[in-house]
Amino acid sequence: MLEVDVAVIGGGAAGLAAAIKAAENSKVILLDRNDELGGVLPQCIHDGFGNFIFKKMLTGPEYTQFFIDKIEDLPVDVKLETTVIDIKKDKRIIAISREGLLEIQAKAVVLAMGCRERTRNQILIPGYRPAGIYTAGTAQRLINIDGILPGRRVVILGSGDIGLIMARRFKLEGAEVIGVYEIQSSPNGLPRNIVQCLEDYNIPLHLSHTVVNIHGLKRVEGVTVAKVDGNLQPIKGTEQFIPCDTLILAVGLIPENELSKEIGIPIDTVTGGPFVDNYMETMIPGFFACGNVVQVYDLVDDVTLTGEIAGRYASFYAKGILNQTRRIPVFRGRGIDRVVPQFIREDSKDVTLYLRVKNIIRDAKIYVRDPNDNIIYETKRRIVKPAVMEKIRFTLKGFYGNLTVGVER
Repeated sequence: MLEVDVAVIGGGAAGLAAAIKAAENSKVILLDRNDELGGVLPQCIHDGFGNFIFKKMLTGPEYTQFFIDKIEDLPVDVKLETTVIDIKKDKRIIAISREGLLEIQAKAVVLAMGCRERTRNQILIPGYRPAGIYTAGTAQRLINIDGILPGRRVVILGSGDIGLIMARRFKLEGAEVIGVYEIQSSPNGLPRNIVQCLEDYNIPLHLSHTVVNIHGLKRVEGVTVAKVDGNLQPIKGTEQFIPCDTLILAVGLIPENELSKEIGIPIDTVTGGPFVDNYMETMIPGFFACGNVVQVYDLVDDVTLTGEIAGRYASFYAKGILNQTRRIPVFRGRGIDRVVPQFIREDSKDVTLYLRVKNIIRDAKIYVRDPNDNIIYETKRRIVKPAVMEKIRFTLKGFYGNLTVGVER
C-alpha cells in the first residue's frame, strides 16, 4: 500500500494547481485517468486563458504546460492512465492502472475530477440516432487533436462558450455554420465570445429557439427548430426544417461527482457539486474539492485559484495543523441563483465568493448582509447576467453569524 499525505484525483487545471501547492510541504500523489495531464485544456488551442494569473492571453496548451513544467520539478508522484474505482471515508483509495491494482492510503484527499458535457439523452431531443451528432467538446478534440472535420454543414444547439468557440472553429475549417440556436432569451456564453466567435464571423445567433427533432437514418440530414415560449416550450406553427449533416450540442456541463457521492459527501443540488467552505473543504473532514467539480467556472484562472486553495489546506490537514473552526453558512438571497463557497470559517478574514444571478439586472448592486440585515459589503455593477459569473472579495472584521448574498437594482 502506498502511503501519502495528500492524494489529488484529477490532473486538469484544478488538480495540477492543488498538487503543486500541496507538494510545498507534503508527500503528494496525483491520479489521472487520461494519458496526459491538463484535462480538456490541451485541445483548447484558442487563446483566452491566463489573463488574470499571467496577465497575458495564452492558449490552452500553453497554460497547461506552465503547470506541467512546474510539477515535473516537484516530488509529486504522477500516475496517468489511472482510474479511481473506490474511495472510502478513511481516505483509502483503490485505483486501477497499467501497473495493476493500486491501494493508496492518504491523510487528505483533493477531488478535482472536473466536469462533463450534457448529451442528447439528457436534454431529450426526439428523432432518430444517426451519425453526425456530437458534443462540442468531442468535436473540438476531433478537429484540434485528431485532425478530423466531423461535418460540412453545421447546426449548433446551445450558446455556451465551447459552442461559440466551435462555431468559429468550424467556420475557420471551411464548414458552413448555419447558426447557433439557444433556448434561453439571452446567450449563455461570455460577451467577448459572442463578439469574437459569432459577430466577427457573421454567424447567426437565434435566441429563444431549440431543436425539436433530428432527421436522418444513417447520417444527420437535417433538424427541425422551433421558437419557444416563456416556459421554454416549443410554439406550434414556428417549426422550421434546417438541412444539415452535423448537430453540435453545447447544452451545458455537469460537475463529475460520482466519487464524491460514493464517499457520502453532501452535494448542492443547485451547483451539482459538493458543499465547500472557503478552504475548499467539503462537509467530510479531510476531503477537499476544487475547480469544476464544485461548480462550472467561467474562467480557468478561477479553477486554478480554487485548486491552490484546496491543495494548501489539504496539506495543512494532512500535517494536523488545520484548525477545525465553526462554519458560517452563506445563504442565497434576493436574485441569487447560486453562491460558492456555501460556508465560511469563522476565523476567516479575507473572503472570496463566486455567484450567479437569476436574471439580467442593469445598474445592479450586489450586497452581503448579516443576520440583523446590516450590510457588511456592497459593490455596484453596470449589468449582471446569469451567464456571467460574478466574483466578490471582502474582509470580515468580526463574527457576524449567517451571511446572505443578494442583488438588486
